[in-house]
Amino acid sequence: MKPTVYAPSLTPVWKLLRECGYDPDPLFREMHIDPESLRDERARISLSRIEQMWKWIDQHSDNRCIGLGVVEHWHPTAAGALGYAWLASSTLRTSLERLVRYQRMISEGVTGSIHEKAGEVSLVVAFHLETEEEIPVWVDAILALIVHLCRINYGEELPLTSVSFRHREPDCASRFYGYFRCPLEFGADDNRISFPAAILDQPLEGSHPTLARLHDQVIVDYLAGLKQGSLVEKVKNAIIERLPSGGVTDATIAHALYMHERTLQRNLRQEGTTFKSILNEVREELAIRYLQDETLSLGEISFLLGFTEISSFSRAFKRWTGVPPSDYRAGR
Repeated sequence: MKPTVYAPSLTPVWKLLRECGYDPDPLFREMHIDPESLRDERARISLSRIEQMWKWIDQHSDNRCIGLGVVEHWHPTAAGALGYAWLASSTLRTSLERLVRYQRMISEGVTGSIHEKAGEVSLVVAFHLETEEEIPVWVDAILALIVHLCRINYGEELPLTSVSFRHREPDCASRFYGYFRCPLEFGADDNRISFPAAILDQPLEGSHPTLARLHDQVIVDYLAGLKQGSLVEKVKNAIIERLPSGGVTDATIAHALYMHERTLQRNLRQEGTTFKSILNEVREELAIRYLQDETLSLGEISFLLGFTEISSFSRAFKRWTGVPPSDYRAGR
């Protein structure tokens, strides 16, 4: 399947173009993007069409800072459940982790990774395009939007260590400094937003773990629907549904998927994985999510993950992350 983008995420771009004096309707239709799809939360648009759209903007706009303007038109609905889950996150660290984990909901062509060292945490943003060539105004829009989201959660006084861009410095660089309010680097090795590590774990006033967890589940269900034909996604879905009842094995999951156990094992090997690997991956992801909810005890989390004893869960979690679940929760 070709990579796609969440259609409503284009709404801020539509509004930005209109504000800049362009008529977005014929442009979107020229790119074979149905304007009505921007209001359809189930609609996806080919990444190649989005790439064409941003290329058009990059080539036809005299404003080299136009990408920064996207933040003026952002609304949580542009990111669906991920937007609301972000707003309900307990800390900026969990916000960024949530973004990295679920970015595929918004775009299958942009990924993020978190790097931490020497008191600094960086979010590195990478673009995976057909042309292998990044589009500067698109990069600017994404990095500006991420900073905008962080400021919504933390406050306008959010301190940034630095922001870097792979593209060269534009002639309107003063606007970049005015927006990001930190040291900038152009022509860098990667697109990166860096934060002082100390601020990432400070509790956020808008935190609502229960709402965040509910939206997380909506995202998980949405992503599962994106790959209904994927055996791995089907197995993950079946595991999530059955974990609290315990006894999740390759045999029970194969039965749930109307397959023979050996057929399931063989097909998973062909996809480069195993049932045990998928089970551990699902449990680890859910465990981290559940530990962010202080209302859940370790015993309840153990039960939700299908462990019969807390000790078994603790050993497994330490094997996955290097620390016991109690230490992980205390350090958040």
